[in-house]
Amino acid sequence: MSYIDSWYTRTLSDTTEYPALAGETDADTCIIGGGLAGLTAGSELARAGKRVVVLEAERVGWGASGRNGGFVSPGFAASLSLMGLYAGTERAKALYQLSIEGANIVRGNVDALGVGDSCKPVHGKIGVMRYPARDALMQRRDQLARDFGYHLDYMPREAVREVLHSDKYHDALYDPQAFHFHPLNYARALARDIIAHGGAIYENSAAIGAVLDAPEKRLRTIGGSVRARDVILSGGGYTTDLVPELRRAYLPIATYVLLTEQAPDRIAQAVTSPCAISDNRRANDYYRLVDDGKRLLWGGRITTRRAEPRDLAALLRKTMVSTYPQLSDLRVEIAWSGLMSYARHLMPQIGRLRDGVYYCTAFGGHGLNTTAIGGRVVAEAITGESDRIRLFEPFGLAWNGGPFGTAAVQLTYWTYQAQDWWKERRAA
Repeated sequence: MSYIDSWYTRTLSDTTEYPALAGETDADTCIIGGGLAGLTAGSELARAGKRVVVLEAERVGWGASGRNGGFVSPGFAASLSLMGLYAGTERAKALYQLSIEGANIVRGNVDALGVGDSCKPVHGKIGVMRYPARDALMQRRDQLARDFGYHLDYMPREAVREVLHSDKYHDALYDPQAFHFHPLNYARALARDIIAHGGAIYENSAAIGAVLDAPEKRLRTIGGSVRARDVILSGGGYTTDLVPELRRAYLPIATYVLLTEQAPDRIAQAVTSPCAISDNRRANDYYRLVDDGKRLLWGGRITTRRAEPRDLAALLRKTMVSTYPQLSDLRVEIAWSGLMSYARHLMPQIGRLRDGVYYCTAFGGHGLNTTAIGGRVVAEAITGESDRIRLFEPFGLAWNGGPFGTAAVQLTYWTYQAQDWWKERRAA
């Protein structure tokens, strides 16, 4: 299957197609899912001398890994305070430190793999508020500096509106260490790294059968099978029923992205910062300049529907224009969607399912740092280098609630939208 049409597929630096699995093969580790979590784990293991086989149902980075906003910054979908309720204050801090390491892994890989030209990292992220929140922002800035040595800068409203010409915005925090880049080119670079270190990648090779309870695991596709000592399950929002415990433990949530036409002069009337931008709403808007400032890539909104709305571009464009009325005549060139995976506790699901079987999924919209650290700690567990994977134990495979869980998520989102609307109305 081909990639869906997006800005990322139109600017691919590498169009290599990997073969489908045919016949039987052996591996030390078989990875189900060629997204960023599986590819990171595979790269780490291959560099450690392990024989790695990756089975991908579609193409490398085909799902959310190659369709997202491209923002790399620390944090999880769960706040530090929520993490503390589940895991205790000290473990929550250790987990947040892992998220910082995850962002550093991505940055380091871009350099080590020599893909700066194709991934085009641009440093700096502005997290902007839609109502005044100076004290809260100062407290967060001070907490991150005190507890993690992670430094953010406070931006008053005047500084924000110098670069983001919107009456909707108030103050912000600026993160000079965060960055945005081309996630699909990055995913494909990780795939090449696995191959370079002796691994194998098979596309269009969905795992349709599994024997996971024996010392030697067996994975079956339409065209062949893999024997392996260890298995990593990293399917994300596109996880199948291959392992029911995983499929029942996350909710697939759709998010949406658009790309505007080339109009650098018009776009500069609204956005003059090259940074990644996101606001504080629960299902926040996030956007960035691409194509050397000629286009705007804008994402936002979430739903529990798996099908893409027919009016997707219009829905996103309405939000963009409500923020920047000066872009009212800016045409949308393309829009696309992708499925993220969320757990009810809002943390990634990273752990050991049984002996020799690991899972690394449910990144909740924060995948570019958490797929990296998730892949690393799973690889460390397999090689015996560390047991940092156990930090995630308080966040297990809780039942997603089935259709009731999906309905609850959608209702919660609508409630948050109403709360955000009220706060912004009071601040206007």
